[in-house]
Amino acid sequence: MQKLKIAIQKSGRLSEKSLKLLEECGIKTSFGGRKLKAEASNFPAEFLFLRDDDMPQYVEQGIADVAILGENEVWEQNKDIKIVKKLGFANCKMSLAIPKDETYNGVAYFDGKRIATSYPNILRDFLDENNVNATIEQRSGSVEIATGIGLADGIFDIVSTGSTLMMNGLKEVEVVTKSEAVLIASPEIPSERKALLDDLIFRINAVKEGTDNRYILLNAPEESIDEICALLPGMKSPTILPLAKQGWKGIHSVVKEDQFWRVIDELKKLGAQGILILPIEKMIV
Repeated sequence: MQKLKIAIQKSGRLSEKSLKLLEECGIKTSFGGRKLKAEASNFPAEFLFLRDDDMPQYVEQGIADVAILGENEVWEQNKDIKIVKKLGFANCKMSLAIPKDETYNGVAYFDGKRIATSYPNILRDFLDENNVNATIEQRSGSVEIATGIGLADGIFDIVSTGSTLMMNGLKEVEVVTKSEAVLIASPEIPSERKALLDDLIFRINAVKEGTDNRYILLNAPEESIDEICALLPGMKSPTILPLAKQGWKGIHSVVKEDQFWRVIDELKKLGAQGILILPIEKMIV
């Protein structure tokens, strides 16, 4: 039987979140910290645990069919692969930073200076777009110490909270781009495994729709039903049920997670009571 070969970062936060997503998609596997390969117990897939900077090449070569990795690695490696799904986690910025005591007056600051980074291609594109002539000092691993030891005048790196910059006496001065976890695939994936990929994407979409929405239940006076339904369109329309108390109805619907506080305030003004907000595990639209 054909199996979908899925590459996942072998350690770190992105690895943990990738495995959690697959688990939420109903795909189970056992992963020991030293194993580089594992199989799903209830889905035709095998997992390859790799370095994130190796994944684009492995997918391009067909060693893996798909991979979950940071969008930044896709841009940096520039391989013949395609992003098939943005996953909405592992969000970060890719930023330029300089010593905290330096005065920054725009990108021209870096003209004639040295910048240390593990992402020379992304940085070079940005510098070229802004007509900045700087020397790129390519380094692997941590680059935050580069200014402290005199290797560079600034750095270009991934920034999540900014705490690492602060600990190394740096300040973020320019956000070059933003990145998140993505699912990439080989453009030459065989048709049978492409069907498995389509199944995986279907499951991911159901999980993400559930995460992005909330199930809402409430009681409302009959005279407010039309206005409340306009606020809560749901997937097609709300479910309206009679209550034992005359003149009142029960309403069940769905609301976007980032909208429900505003909606609740408006519902209360319309007389809604007993409002319940519940998480949705999966949602198929």
